[in-house]
Amino acid sequence: MADTLNVEAKREILKRGFTRRNLGRITSLLAAGATLPFYNESAMAQLSMISGTMPADAVIINANENPMGPCPEAAEAIHNIVQKGGRYLYGETFTMAKVLAEVEGVKPSYVMPYAGSSAPLHQAVLAFTSPTKSFVMADPGYEAGGRAAEFIGSKVVKVPLTKTYAHDVKAMATADPNAGLIYLCNPNNPTGTLTSRADIEWILANKPAGSILLLDEAYIHISPNAVKGSDLVAADKDVVILRTFSKLYGMAGLRAGAAIGRPDLLKKLQGWGAGAMPVTGMAGATASLQVKDLVEKRRAKIGEIREDVFEFMTKNNFSFIPSESNKFMADVKRPGKEVIAAMAKDHVYIGRTWPVWPTYVRVTIGTKEEMARFKTSFSKVMA
Repeated sequence: MADTLNVEAKREILKRGFTRRNLGRITSLLAAGATLPFYNESAMAQLSMISGTMPADAVIINANENPMGPCPEAAEAIHNIVQKGGRYLYGETFTMAKVLAEVEGVKPSYVMPYAGSSAPLHQAVLAFTSPTKSFVMADPGYEAGGRAAEFIGSKVVKVPLTKTYAHDVKAMATADPNAGLIYLCNPNNPTGTLTSRADIEWILANKPAGSILLLDEAYIHISPNAVKGSDLVAADKDVVILRTFSKLYGMAGLRAGAAIGRPDLLKKLQGWGAGAMPVTGMAGATASLQVKDLVEKRRAKIGEIREDVFEFMTKNNFSFIPSESNKFMADVKRPGKEVIAAMAKDHVYIGRTWPVWPTYVRVTIGTKEEMARFKTSFSKVMA
């Protein structure tokens, strides 16, 4: 689609306040999204992408991946469909959408499958923001949407988290009366903290007219207290939900996800990209959704390891932000990059810092054995 922006499409883009220079950037985002530096996590946090060059004993807890990988049922479904991979098998995508819709209590037409959730995030930026329609986000927050907005020439407004590390919905709702897209990741990345259902309902009721709430629920299944927003979609609210199978379901490398929203909103996203989905990811996602106790068991296992790490942090008087996700932020009281580099010497690779919080580092919850290595290295470095 990158080189097929026809005259009509270009005129429409210019009407929204973009310049002809912006057109080239928009084309680049469509054509080479996965190769652009903001597409997923930053290069530092994605060392796992080049894990073949890393030490064999590396502890990779930098990119919010799930070391459990896909469940056995998903692995079997993926294995069984590989031999059919010479076909597009569009039916696998339709089946995934149908099953996800049933799980979430929405109509199948309200679900649009994707290879992960990065593509619909960027397509939402393209569909709903412009130089006159801003992208509003938390700070610190997941940066990909904001970077994509900046790249194409849309205004980005960053709003600090509250004292309890929730999204400041009142400040976000009033940050720009011309907001096009309000991005709320719940639980938040990087902090792993929650924004209450009441606050989400409040911002939906009080956001600028015409704006869309983009509710990123990548980590929703890991939290014991988070409330999904699927019913808000079913009620035809101005909200699009992002889902991915990269986190709790352990399919980061297999690429499966979805956008959930009213058909008219999904149509606006769809206009910015199309193509067949990876059948391995679709088959694995469908199988995962059909395992009745998978979410509860994995949530409990991740939570058990997370709470053990928090007990260690508390016992040793290390500062951190309590999280309900598979990652947390630790305040190391000095430039975080120094701690990241020092731990890498022990072959323990933790996540990155955020400009607004330069002394905080993000740590992904790995296996029990990996977090034991984390404790040893972190204690040494902090000493």
